[in-house]
Amino acid sequence: MNHLFPVANRANPTFIILILSIPFALFFGLMAVTANPLLISFAVALILGFALLAKPDWIIWIILTLGLLTIGILPLFIHEGFAARSAWGVSILGFFLMCVGFFKILSTPSIQKETPAFIWIALLFFIYAITVSLTNWHSSGEFFGGVKRYFQMWGFIFALCWLSLDEQKIQRWRVYMLCITAMQLPLAIYQLITWVPFRESIKSAYPNMVPIDVVAGTFGSSITGGGASAEMATFLIIILGFVLARRMEKILPNKYFILLLFISMAPLFLGETKAVLFMLPLMFMVLYRHKIMSQFRYWLLSFTMIMLITIAAGYTYLSVMPEKNREALISDTIEYNFLDKGYGGYYLNRTTAITFWAQKQQVGNPIAFIFGNGLGASHSATQGHIAVHYPGYGIDLTAVPTLLWDLGLAGFLLFLAILISAWRCASRLIRESSSAIVRADAKAIQAALTLFAFYLFYRIGILELLSFQIVFTLLLGYLAWLYRQHLQTASDNV
Repeated sequence: MNHLFPVANRANPTFIILILSIPFALFFGLMAVTANPLLISFAVALILGFALLAKPDWIIWIILTLGLLTIGILPLFIHEGFAARSAWGVSILGFFLMCVGFFKILSTPSIQKETPAFIWIALLFFIYAITVSLTNWHSSGEFFGGVKRYFQMWGFIFALCWLSLDEQKIQRWRVYMLCITAMQLPLAIYQLITWVPFRESIKSAYPNMVPIDVVAGTFGSSITGGGASAEMATFLIIILGFVLARRMEKILPNKYFILLLFISMAPLFLGETKAVLFMLPLMFMVLYRHKIMSQFRYWLLSFTMIMLITIAAGYTYLSVMPEKNREALISDTIEYNFLDKGYGGYYLNRTTAITFWAQKQQVGNPIAFIFGNGLGASHSATQGHIAVHYPGYGIDLTAVPTLLWDLGLAGFLLFLAILISAWRCASRLIRESSSAIVRADAKAIQAALTLFAFYLFYRIGILELLSFQIVFTLLLGYLAWLYRQHLQTASDNV
């Protein structure tokens, strides 16, 4: 028989590749003929992911471009379901990036000494979430859907920390983020003049729709649903924090400062995100907290300017709600945030969603109170096994009750520990670094961490919105990269 199969017997690599390619060809052919956007994006992401395993920086470029410039605006021009499913391809690339990071730390144990504590806590949170979900197994759809939503962009955290990325690559990504910032204003203007009037005309068919919410730049909008206007605003305030921090360290020339100030603040006046009235002063207070005692007059002047801008933004927001007078709007805002009125079409609001969890879990299931019910359990849109018991309640309205339902009090505290440890890491950089750029960016990251902490009680996007998760994980990964660079520089100078 040997003479009949000479190629196979010699274990020819070409023959082996040919044999292995047949099932893959059938698989991808099946994907193509189904015309299912989810399956097609899955197949494309697999091809790209395997092809770019040796080029993780290319994966980062693709994710930044698709995640922050493309996916968010697709629902305005194509079917919303198609756009949502196509985002799975970007999520898969995010998991490939995470695998590259894990492979790097396993193959290069010496990196462990340079890894900041918050990265280990983030890894512990990831392992804890998977373990709790497997222990509370309900279905494969709920498990994989929950993992995808929570961790689709966490690859940035580990990759930026553990991969060998030089200053030139990081600088290009810094500039690219400024380009993304500049894109928000023209898109926000377009959404304001094109889609807001259209949504006003169909508002009667969608009672809980707020037309102005579509002004969300590239962060995500839909024709008939909500929009990620709050996420766009938070991103712009974070960028503003970086601009002010670099100006504070006297490394940003006047002409660039004024330009960046304009492009990062102008879109804030086009939408209707009332939380800006809190986030803007909060960012400023954290960023300039050391100036209160040392340079009080300078701090007071700057704070006055920020408050004037905040008041102007507040007046703008009140002006775009003509169906309610200002007193009614303020009263309504207080009621659906802190009192008993439900938010939107939900029974619960941002405050009662937390107290409702405490009432139900403390009495009904003490173990779940501590350890949770597994990823996806509280997800209303996919009818998680806890969410189905409370239809229309909105138990996953914000990130805090979602974390509490899914991962319990322990999981919530672990997530907070990531933010606290990252703050301490940034504080060390501010104290020890001789680089003005590093000190400025560390101060800006601290301001951003404060906004993220507030955001946990405000929205759920940090746990499921791809575009905003990129911002969150990118900042943590960048902080880890700064920390490693600082340690390497310090060791070189010894």
